[in-house]
Amino acid sequence: MKTDRVVVGMSGGVDSSVAAYILKQQGYEVIGVTMQIWPGDDPDVVEREGGCCSLTAVEDARRVANHLDIPFYVMNFQQVFDEKVICYFVDEYLKGRTPNPCIMCNRYVKFEELLRRSMALDAYYVATGHYARIEYDEENNRYLLKKSATPAKDQTYALYTMTQYQLQHTLMPLGNYTKEQVRDMAKSIGLVTAQKPDSQEICFVMDDDYAGFVRERASDAIEAGYFVDTNGNILGKHKGIIHYTIGQRKGLGIALGHPMYVVDIDPEKNTVVLGRDCDVYSKEMLVEDINLISIPSIDSPIKANVKIRYTAREAPAVIYPEKENALKVVFDEPQRAVTPGQAAVFYQDDLVVGGGTISKILKK
Repeated sequence: MKTDRVVVGMSGGVDSSVAAYILKQQGYEVIGVTMQIWPGDDPDVVEREGGCCSLTAVEDARRVANHLDIPFYVMNFQQVFDEKVICYFVDEYLKGRTPNPCIMCNRYVKFEELLRRSMALDAYYVATGHYARIEYDEENNRYLLKKSATPAKDQTYALYTMTQYQLQHTLMPLGNYTKEQVRDMAKSIGLVTAQKPDSQEICFVMDDDYAGFVRERASDAIEAGYFVDTNGNILGKHKGIIHYTIGQRKGLGIALGHPMYVVDIDPEKNTVVLGRDCDVYSKEMLVEDINLISIPSIDSPIKANVKIRYTAREAPAVIYPEKENALKVVFDEPQRAVTPGQAAVFYQDDLVVGGGTISKILKK
């Protein structure tokens, strides 16, 4: 295995393009790889501009690799992406939860399957264009994941599942740069991706129509059910639980004379519970499927700042050991729209302690 050989996952965007450039400048032997995760003959994907699944993304990555004079390959990841990301996404919505497919893609596709294939190419590292930093703590003999030097672009929330082995074999060269610096660098060396806009939506869902995507792939028909209040009284009909998420107010299709919000989803009863804004706040939650990075275990309560969705602010909390592979999080102040299925990531200053999946609300 060549310790100076690195496979860069190239999405066709400016970040991974500049990551490849920086690593080559640092003396690494760089190989560019674009992961084909969607059937190449799907007309929606072929026509889509800007998404990391599109044909234009592959061609942009190829042009960047040619410009940088590095080898470039397109690898088929359709099966693992379908099993670990698409099926998960559909199943979670059918369970009344709100999934985060980008985290699963990082967990199983980029840092598991791509790393495995990179090793087969005799590379020691994979690299991505994520805004995050990886450091080694010699005193505790652990690899650490730290926030980007630019808080506005920090992407550690989506990386908390990384194992010690994966961190050891991953490079993230953009961790100390701002987005503006990255674009300027791309422009200065003439990369075609320099002004390419960031992709916003989930890459495999057209027009942000999550419910339509789930409905198309669900094995059973999506059944309508009832909206109920917090006391179980029927308020009206809903069009299927896949259309709703905790905290939602718009698009409910029901008028009650005052604002109402989704406060719970019960897939067993096929009901969506509505309440007032105050009902959306929760103080305690159970987090499962835990992965810890900066420490090996949590055996006694610790203080940390907890982030419950990608766009949320961190909130101070105490984290308690619960059952195996589960933790109880008690916030200092109730948090709005704690959502089962979303990730909860634990921070101490700029350090990622670890995280897990929110499984249920324990106390309002």
